[in-house]
Amino acid sequence: MGKAAVEGGKHQKKNGAAEGRNRRALGDIGNLVNSGELEIMMVFSFLLNCMRKQACPNVAAPPPVANAIAVPKIVAPEPGKTVTVKPKPEELIDIEAIPDKVHKDKKKEGHANPKNKSHTLIFTAPSKKVKQCGITNKPKVQITDIDAGDVDNELAAVEYIDDIYNFYKLVENENRPRDYIDSQPEIDGMIRAILVDGLIDAQTKLELSLETLYLTINIFDRFLAVKTVPKRELLLVGISAMLMASKYEEIWPPQINDFVCLTNRVYTHEQVLVMEKIILDKLEWTLTVPTPLVFLVRFLKATIPDQELENMAHFLSELGMIHYANFMYCPSMIAASAVFAARCTLNKAPLWSQTLKLHTGYSQEQLMDCARLLVSFHSTLGNGKLKSVYRKYSDPQKGSVAVFQPAKYLLPEDAASQ
Repeated sequence: MGKAAVEGGKHQKKNGAAEGRNRRALGDIGNLVNSGELEIMMVFSFLLNCMRKQACPNVAAPPPVANAIAVPKIVAPEPGKTVTVKPKPEELIDIEAIPDKVHKDKKKEGHANPKNKSHTLIFTAPSKKVKQCGITNKPKVQITDIDAGDVDNELAAVEYIDDIYNFYKLVENENRPRDYIDSQPEIDGMIRAILVDGLIDAQTKLELSLETLYLTINIFDRFLAVKTVPKRELLLVGISAMLMASKYEEIWPPQINDFVCLTNRVYTHEQVLVMEKIILDKLEWTLTVPTPLVFLVRFLKATIPDQELENMAHFLSELGMIHYANFMYCPSMIAASAVFAARCTLNKAPLWSQTLKLHTGYSQEQLMDCARLLVSFHSTLGNGKLKSVYRKYSDPQKGSVAVFQPAKYLLPEDAASQ
């Protein structure tokens, strides 16, 4: 017995480092939810106390603890004397009833010490009270972990992505353009729509990123909200805003002369640089802003889209940028409404899921008004003069989603019947 214990101790010491790595943290023990694991721990504790008393019979037992389970007292026989112990009737204790029993015994016996009683522990299944608390019968909510595939991707920043988007939601209104049409004497919603339509066409011809396009529109609108601009300089503001956004977002931004050529040289190289400086001064060099595209990328990931759904959502979102009526909605709502309207247009089921509700922060009912507005723009797109978005998303490379029928579910009855 002693040799085996020594050899076992050596073996344990030799492999102690390997076992330490696989050992469960102590902090996790208090957080066990599984009732089976809790019962096993209690049995181990009971056996350990018994072993300690057998190994050290002369050590006085510690005083009993309130609400503790009594352990049989072991008395060592005198040398050379045979002791016959008559078995006493055992008292069966249901572990689930221990708190109630101890509480009643305290009242009857005045906290009597039960150390002379022999107890046998009976472990039973969890009671109905536990199930009624919602631990085992808690309804499962179907939430998809959309970041599971990017755990090993350092650029995805999975550890911080939720905090990042929570921050975006907090600050999205700080750099959101305010209503400015009434303060611009020479500019109205239609003139703005024509200018934005031209900027979308320029972004396509220059092969700029969507980040550049969305930041361009944000810079353009924010500047018009703080500075009165005559109609003859509106295009100059637009190309200067796109030049700034290109420098911010593109690896190889276009040259100033490229934008000058887009305007048929109506403006000079020097005029573009002067306007760029004026815009930066008015905006206090604030260019890091959460645009609708920032939220759209995240919300599309939450919907687990195919290429057709992704193209449709981008189409509706860019269509919303053209129209000044979309100004009343914040960037995150525009992005979520574009995803919802795209799912309605393509008849995706379900139209809105718990995963989308969790990551967007919007329910289906909250998105209805904005989604209906986007679908109404889609329904009248072929009849107007603003063709850049239509041409862009009529391309087979974009899935030709612009030629799809708009979602009748979101259209008014009179428009849906046409």
